[in-house]
Amino acid sequence: MNIVASSDPRISNLKVTNDSIIAQLTDGRTISVPLTWSWRLADATPEQRNKFEIMGNGQGIHWPHLDEDISAWGMLYGVPARRPKRAAQPQRRKAPLATPRVTRSVAT
Repeated sequence: MNIVASSDPRISNLKVTNDSIIAQLTDGRTISVPLTWSWRLADATPEQRNKFEIMGNGQGIHWPHLDEDISAWGMLYGVPARRPKRAAQPQRRKAPLATPRVTRSVAT
């Protein structure tokens, strides 16, 4: 009988630097992605970046104060999170430019 270990990647340890998110996986691999993959982490302070929780069996990482989650799968196969577009601000109507009045004098 063969026993197959789960092939799902699991994070056992995490380090966030000023440039990278570095995860140690339970199978011994170390993976990293640029910090800019998470705009929330990139905008956060170092203290905020270091307040994370490993979710479940290591399926991902959660930053409760930043409302950010990154999965092991996302780090291995994912793409960067896109910053949401800002809602379009209503255009303020500009006052029409006053046209200069030309006065003509009539010769008498």
